Amino acid sequence: MDVDFVISFRASKKTSISKKQTKDEARKAEIQYSRLLETLSYGGLKAVGRRGDSLGHLLVFVSCPDKLVQNLIIRERQSDFLSGLPVTPITNSNESMPLAPSDRLRLVHAYITSIPSDGGLGVTPGSPEWDLVESIFCLHDKSFNEQWIHAWTTSKIASVSDGRIRDQFGESVALYFSFLDSYTRALVLPAMIGISFYFFGTSYSPIYSILTVLWSIGFVEWWRVRERLISLRFGTRGSFRVEKRRAQYDPKFSWWKRELRMLASVPVILGFAALLFALMTGIFVFEAFVTQLYTGPGHKFISFSPTVLFVILVPRLVAVFQLCAQYFTQWENHAHHSSYNSSLTLKTFIFTALIAYLGPALSAFVYVPFGEGLMRIVQVWLFNGIVPHTGSQMNANLTDSSQAPQKAEFWDVDASSAETKLNPGRLKDQMFAYTVTNQIVNTFVEIGLPYVLRKITAFRTKKADPSNGTGSSLGKKKVVFEDEKEKGGQAEKEFLDQARAEAALPEYDVFGDYSEMVIQFGYVALWSTSWPLPPVMAPLNNLLKLSSDVFKITVHERRPTPVRTDTIGPWLEALAFLSWLAALTNSALVYLFCPREHSQCTSSDFGGSESAIERVHRHLVSTAGKEGIDGIWGEHGKGLGATKELLVMALLVALAASHGYLIVRSIMRHIMERLLWKGSEEVKERERDERMVKEVFLKGLGGVGVEVDMDGNGFKNVSVADRNVEGVGFWDHDEGMDEINRISKEA
Repeated sequence: MDVDFVISFRASKKTSISKKQTKDEARKAEIQYSRLLETLSYGGLKAVGRRGDSLGHLLVFVSCPDKLVQNLIIRERQSDFLSGLPVTPITNSNESMPLAPSDRLRLVHAYITSIPSDGGLGVTPGSPEWDLVESIFCLHDKSFNEQWIHAWTTSKIASVSDGRIRDQFGESVALYFSFLDSYTRALVLPAMIGISFYFFGTSYSPIYSILTVLWSIGFVEWWRVRERLISLRFGTRGSFRVEKRRAQYDPKFSWWKRELRMLASVPVILGFAALLFALMTGIFVFEAFVTQLYTGPGHKFISFSPTVLFVILVPRLVAVFQLCAQYFTQWENHAHHSSYNSSLTLKTFIFTALIAYLGPALSAFVYVPFGEGLMRIVQVWLFNGIVPHTGSQMNANLTDSSQAPQKAEFWDVDASSAETKLNPGRLKDQMFAYTVTNQIVNTFVEIGLPYVLRKITAFRTKKADPSNGTGSSLGKKKVVFEDEKEKGGQAEKEFLDQARAEAALPEYDVFGDYSEMVIQFGYVALWSTSWPLPPVMAPLNNLLKLSSDVFKITVHERRPTPVRTDTIGPWLEALAFLSWLAALTNSALVYLFCPREHSQCTSSDFGGSESAIERVHRHLVSTAGKEGIDGIWGEHGKGLGATKELLVMALLVALAASHGYLIVRSIMRHIMERLLWKGSEEVKERERDERMVKEVFLKGLGGVGVEVDMDGNGFKNVSVADRNVEGVGFWDHDEGMDEINRISKEA
């Protein structure tokens, strides 16, 4: 079947409504469906409708004739030429490349969905005039999918190149897989460093932290150049200049109003972020302290309550934020899909990063340095509701109160046991959970869960089959349709079954895949100094993710609609931000927790008198599991003051590291530009192609006064008489050689 796209048209809602509303909806659907077919036919497309998977669901199959495709190609190449884009993708031969399937699908999709002022038909799903159009999707290429899956299952990864992925799914998906492959290969270096320091080094090593930060900066700057080279190879460099406008865009909207609306969303985002911070901090305190002190009935199961609270509260808050983020992004009136997606991605990534990194941050900067003191504060608060402010009061025996017997039945009120309740390896346990356990869960969600849900749906459908005597009237309608013989025979029936099955699949969104990799990059760069094995786990997980993404795209989700792009978009800035943040966190963590007996941390002599700062350092090390020592709360609270002073110094060290990051980044960016960009084959080939196009353009103008050879060596051999006829006598006589010879004669 020569089908380019399938339009999912929903004539009626699934909810039960009155007969009058049903008739009104049917009349509205009839008008809109007729207008849809007329619009597609008017645009030169072939369109025909077939029944979908339920009553009122229609699938409109669209095919674009080859002649119209050629016109779309010419129109796009003219637009590319005027906007400075390469007319054809760069190749080593002078012959034009044949049209790839992704290019054909992209051209046809843009023609259908673009607004009329941009040369399209304006059929945009979700727009007010096409509210019954659910989606527009393309069908999978089974032969390519089978070959792709076989290549990954048999470890023949090189047999499916980025170019072939680009030809099938477009530049956006190909760029993601190229990024994932490059990032996985780049993780080999920190993995080797992590294994070395795990067996032969120590946690919070300055050398390891410096190497990790340098690697993170180097990778970001390397990829910044790498994606530009890939865009040159794909022929999409500068594709944002020819991007079609969104149907929801209002061209009469002033630019300053859009800027004000973007600023108006900042307080809302900060408010949600503060609410999420307070919620997760409360869950953290409850999990780290309260559950450890509770000794009443069911204390063995109370440790699961923080997880339950997290699962119940956090996803709902994130869902509300997603709705608000989408509303504000839509309200900002972005002209193009790229700017719309970038704005929505940045808003969403703030929440994703908070959820991912707030736990390790609280453990590193709150639980470890202040854990013992906070545990005693919680004990006193649970005991009599009074929190003391001095060290002597904090160390008072809580059992002297008359309420001790009643409180002791449910809570551990012994102040001396506060330190024993702490978990010295909490940060390491969190890193293991984030880098190992979460990755296993995500893999199951991407691969296993869709299979399980599909089996459940098939079982429920089979159970509702009228042939078993349990079907409803809706089920009978479906059985009549399935038993009806298709006019095209068995081949058409199999094709329609495939289309209906793919219509039920969710749309592929590259946002989730990028988000997962960027979050993983943050774990490696920010927190691996406490446990050097995350860089080792990351490439192993990514190899599995490469296969899971292939299965997800080819089996569990619809075929991605090709999108032309030249960058990974806002994710590059997110990586750059995390590399900057890594410089801050690593410097602060090393300053706080590096064992002071190691010469790489300090050169001071511990044989002399020990200052309050050094004593707090020793306590922080002991809390991290290095050596035992007394608590920091000391008499008169001197230890607490020293701890505050130490944290201020750690902040100053982090600020100094921030300035160092700017210097190192500038140096690495300059080096990457010189090594990878300047003089690269992609750049040279692009310059040659641009020159050839300009020469052809100049020749087409006619009457060119300057002749240039094909090698670009300047003027061709032109006679002197042709250059200037009027000054023959002047130009024929040269005195230079005579004057030089005269000097020799005089000598």
